[in-house]
This record gives sequence, structure tokens and C-alpha cells, in this order.
Amino acid sequence: MKSLLTTLILSGVALSNMPSANAQTQVPAPQSSLKSANASIGSPALPPLPRGKSTILGGEIKSVDPVRDELILKVFGQHQVKVLFDERTQIFRDGNKIPLRDLGPSDHASVQTLLDGTAVYAVSIHMLAQSPEGEYQGRVMNFNPETRELNISSVMLREPFKLFVPEGTAVARVGQPEFTLSQPGFSDLVRGSLISVRFQPDKQGRGVASQISVLAIPGSAFVFTGDISVLDLHAGTLVLVDSSDEQSYQISFDSGRLQASKGIHQGDHVTVSAGFDGARYVASAIHVY
Repeated sequence: MKSLLTTLILSGVALSNMPSANAQTQVPAPQSSLKSANASIGSPALPPLPRGKSTILGGEIKSVDPVRDELILKVFGQHQVKVLFDERTQIFRDGNKIPLRDLGPSDHASVQTLLDGTAVYAVSIHMLAQSPEGEYQGRVMNFNPETRELNISSVMLREPFKLFVPEGTAVARVGQPEFTLSQPGFSDLVRGSLISVRFQPDKQGRGVASQISVLAIPGSAFVFTGDISVLDLHAGTLVLVDSSDEQSYQISFDSGRLQASKGIHQGDHVTVSAGFDGARYVASAIHVY
């Protein structure tokens, strides 16, 4: 059950990619609306879920609106979040799959989410007898080594996600070999670092970190190889599905500086060298095969 709850699929960025501890950095591709017209009789089947990384939000389901297909989730120690769902959403109660019609308020829930534009969509909902473990991904806003408070910014929540980080919490760098060679530690928790945090609530409902995975820090370099799934030459952005992990990464580029960018097309197989500047991946070279 624990492995099920901690399985992730991405979250947003220039930040987005909520990771398991073994996942590489990624930013999900912009997607057309996941929320379908909820299929009147004779309408086409719902589209498949997009590729991408998800975030697991743990908390309490305060209410469910079956007419609007949305629920209100009170995330551990945070404000309430509106989460959309539809027929593709898988519902479980203590590990047993149940019909969507049985979805209702629950004191303990773990919701596996994807971004639908600016909205939060539920891939799966696990209603539990006990408090679940959560996993959250975003950029570090600040970390206070004295109070041990960590504030994370993400498009999933409007307000910073706050966690308590006890002394001795495991910190590891994950991703490409060049990035993981350096020794990890709390010094990686600088403003702009992209991280994934595994946590559980304490008796006061405060999120307490149990493991921190550092996915990127400002100034770190990466090499992505894969197919371009989305390309916007005017905005100078592309989304690459990396062949090594099948995850999507949104990368910015300057067509004035990178001549190769003028000859790329959606579907091309490319290698992109990029740096992370604390907000986004920025290409320094693009090679088309």
C-alpha cells in the first residue's frame, strides 16, 4: 500500500515535476483540459491521461460535489484546495477499489494529482483509516536552520507549503549522474532549488519531513535526450519527453542565440543541454538528430 501511495506521475515549472525519491527532475507538458464534458450519452470516451509527474497531497476531504465533479481537500497544515475528478479517477478505500459514486468526505485521504492548466486534477484518491504519507514537490522559498521550517512554492497551492524538517532528515540528490556526484545536504535547500519532500503529519496536523530529494539547484546543468512533444517558437519553449525516464521537461530557449532552434519541429528527436536557473530550464545547446 505504501508503495502505491508514493507512486507519482508530475507537477508544473518551470517547476513542476511532485517525484518520488527516485524520480528525475521534470516539468509537465502543458495539457489541454483534462476535465471532459463528463460524457453525456453517446459522447466519445474520455481521453487518456497525459504523461507527466504527479504530486501526492495528503489531508482531509472536507466535501464532495458530484455535480461539479470537484472536492475540497484540506492539506496537512495548509489551506483548502479544490480538486477536480471524473470517470478516469480511481477511488480506493483502504486499498480496495470502490465506485466513484462512493466518494465522500474522509478524515484521511491521499490524492494523486496532476495539473490541468491551473486546476488540480485527481488521478487517484485513497481514503484511509490512518493518516497517509504525502509527497510534495516544488521550489524552495526559504529554509530556516534554526526553526527547521521549510517553505516550498508550487503551482499546486496558492500559499507556500510549510514543513518542519527534523535534524537527521535524509537529504539526497537524485537525477543525472553529474548532478548526483556532489555531496547533498541541508546546504542544498537554497532559494530556487527544486525538491521533492516525503512527509507525514504530526499530532498537531503539521507536516513533518521524513525524506528530501533534491532534483535541481540554481546553476546545475542537465542533458536531456528525447522527442519534442510541444513546441512554441514564438515563446521560445519546448517540451521534451526524455527517453531515459519517459518524463516531460519544459525547456526555454533563445532562438536569437541558438541557431539550431530555428530548424526544430514538433516530433524531432533532440539532445538539449540546459541549465536550471532557479525558475526554469534554459537551453544552452540543441542538437537535432
